[in-house]
Amino acid sequence: MNLRQITAWAKSPDPKDEQREISNVERCLSLLVEGTALNMPQIEAESYQRFRANVSRLAMQIPDHLPDDDKLALVRTILHEFENYSKNAEDVLRERTANWRALAAILFRDVLESLGADGGSPAAVTLAQEIARLTSTEEIQAWRGHLEGFLHPLDAHGNSQGIASLRVADRSTANDNAAGLRGGGSAVEHLKKIMDRGGNGFIALFRLSCLGVISQRFGVEAVEDCLMAVSAFLTSSLHSDDAIFHWSDSSLLAILQGRPSEQILAAELQRIASQNRESSINVAGRTIMLRIPLAFELTPINRLRTAEDLYRISAQGGAKW
Repeated sequence: MNLRQITAWAKSPDPKDEQREISNVERCLSLLVEGTALNMPQIEAESYQRFRANVSRLAMQIPDHLPDDDKLALVRTILHEFENYSKNAEDVLRERTANWRALAAILFRDVLESLGADGGSPAAVTLAQEIARLTSTEEIQAWRGHLEGFLHPLDAHGNSQGIASLRVADRSTANDNAAGLRGGGSAVEHLKKIMDRGGNGFIALFRLSCLGVISQRFGVEAVEDCLMAVSAFLTSSLHSDDAIFHWSDSSLLAILQGRPSEQILAAELQRIASQNRESSINVAGRTIMLRIPLAFELTPINRLRTAEDLYRISAQGGAKW
């Protein structure tokens, strides 16, 4: 149907009325084109402004007294502008989404590295792989919830352990921490000396449970007292030539030598952990007795390529006992 046929509904015998109806249709078509262009999403400012300028220029030509064939050709040109803009906008959105996904993956990996966490752990790998498949708002929100649960896991009591559960020890060599032990940097230095001389042995990572609950109920000072008490207990229970270090806000690390096998050492450490008695801490001037559950993981030194790999033990974990 051409523009003249559209106006046939008016059925006016007056040629002037017929011409007026044609002009009205042309004007309506021009406004329709302008209005549709105005409501197209602005994905990229430069291409959007170029699209609007092209459509406006073409829309202004519609009211001209052009032959119907020329008007139809003009309409096709306008539709082509819409198609091009829509295709370009989709391309921009795909590229932008891909870049945001890549950025999210980089940031996620950097967070794990800054914490000393293992990017190859099953939970971390799953989270990283899901980034490439996120499309809908619901999927992004669900992934955000999974990330929150990964970075702030809950303990057995349903309390958040905080990001400290993934964090490697401070990398300092100082002993200015709550446990009164040298930090993770000293552990790496000590391990490097052992590896350089071809020595062997085991690394024991002791995890202290319930510190999040203690912190909530009694405050940070109570947690520091607990760390100090467990540190003193382990120091007195291990061999005099064993080296123990402050590893994180909720763990201590020991480098142990002179044991013939992992099984014998595990039995020794299990006996020590079972003997861990209640410790007295001072809270607001009153003494409170607390027992901090101990769990440990063992890793043979010969499984590490370099001393720096020690920073990844907290995330990778060894044999759990």
